[in-house]
Amino acid sequence: MAKKPVTFTHNGVETAAFADPGQNLLEFLRRGVGDLTPKYGCGQGTCGSCTVTIDGEPHLSCLTLAESVEGRSVGTVAGLANGATLDPLQEAFMDHFAAQCGYCTPGMLMSARVLLDANPRPTREEVIEAISGNLCRCTGYEPIIEAILSVANGSYASAGGAAL
Repeated sequence: MAKKPVTFTHNGVETAAFADPGQNLLEFLRRGVGDLTPKYGCGQGTCGSCTVTIDGEPHLSCLTLAESVEGRSVGTVAGLANGATLDPLQEAFMDHFAAQCGYCTPGMLMSARVLLDANPRPTREEVIEAISGNLCRCTGYEPIIEAILSVANGSYASAGGAAL
């Protein structure tokens, strides 16, 4: 079967690439677009390492067909920073040691960014709910939760990331 052209906005930039029939968004982003920030974890939608945003909502890219993003906006952790200026969430994750091995970090950051964009002052329980689809085997979650809450509590610059 022939590859299908897919035109979409990737981290704020109009992008076009060819997708294989049935190719998932994770492979499309990594191999077709060259964005290696979404991570392959389980390939079954249970770990959250591949979380990206589509039109501002979190999606598991391993379970999303590449063709489904035609004309839509896809955000990855590569789009959070503004040039050399990190998103406040990225700074908070570093400062709170919320990334140990770092494998879950892209998915955690994307889930947290969606939460903070929708609710800039979430409760601890809302943070826990927002990241509940993301598994972390290293941190015990506490540093991740504290990093997100520190951004929500105004300990960092504007909680608004790049337009995803």
